[in-house]
Amino acid sequence: MELELRHFKIIVAVAEAGSITKAASTLGLAQPALTAQLHRIERALGGPLFERDRKGARPTPLGELVLSRARLLLPAVSGLREEAARFANNASLPGDTPSRLRLGSATGPVLGGLVHQLNAAYPDLHVTTHVSWSSEELAAMVADGRVDYTLAGVCGDAPPPSQPGLIWRTLATDPVFVLLSDKHPLSTQSEVELGDLAGVQWGATPGDGCFADCFAAACARAGFTPRTLYETDVVSCIDLVESGDAVVLCQPMFRQMPGVVAVPIAGNPLRWRNLIGWHPDGSAAAFSDQLVKLASQAYADVIARSARYTEFLRDHPGFGVELPEGPSSN
Repeated sequence: MELELRHFKIIVAVAEAGSITKAASTLGLAQPALTAQLHRIERALGGPLFERDRKGARPTPLGELVLSRARLLLPAVSGLREEAARFANNASLPGDTPSRLRLGSATGPVLGGLVHQLNAAYPDLHVTTHVSWSSEELAAMVADGRVDYTLAGVCGDAPPPSQPGLIWRTLATDPVFVLLSDKHPLSTQSEVELGDLAGVQWGATPGDGCFADCFAAACARAGFTPRTLYETDVVSCIDLVESGDAVVLCQPMFRQMPGVVAVPIAGNPLRWRNLIGWHPDGSAAAFSDQLVKLASQAYADVIARSARYTEFLRDHPGFGVELPEGPSSN
């Protein structure tokens, strides 16, 4: 009889259960059937593996030797199967294109456009998404292999999320605009001075990092301390602006809609860098060049839909989508 993996599983099960009867119950076998299989295994290995009496089953010296090998062999084979499954899953499309792609994204305008770009360019690619307000959480998910890539943002010149070992590439750098009600007296201006908004209440979508501190510092340079900074979802931010209860800090490509208008802040005191990150050993890392190109195109498409930001970029060429660059590690 040639030994198979199931035979080593039986040996480990008997040793861990301490008796043939308990091992048979664990394995879902009848006790006589398990006893007969164990006898055949022992004959194949040349001697008894267990001493059996009324107290149970204890490994013999030969049994200890076989157990030590089985406890190495079984996890190794299980790991091999998992790696082979991942390889087969990621090798089903030509070239470096994986068969599935898991995308993470913090609050931002690019995820939908990137999914559209992927669907158009790779119709057989299965894309799933995970959204969180926390860039640090998304970076941890990339490091743990729960998502393949993540879109994230950081304030000004701040470093990428602190998860070590990831590669980050900057897609774009944008100024922060303010979202005003179209009834606000400053809504028709080409730009607003931050100090002219000293008496208002503020709103923004939530996020981690230093943005709140940078905003407070910009207000201090403008000569005032902000009264309130509401952190809430996009829909509630728009409601606060429409009702006149707050002015909201927003990204410059905010899609125009009735009742609100996005206006630049004079001097652009607040900036936001939009990043894409991945792990160099991730299962879809070989797809990084293609994905960065598609993400950049998705970002350019979003900008093109904003007439105001497009006009702004003509006079401020340092902002917007960045030229291709080498990756940076964190």
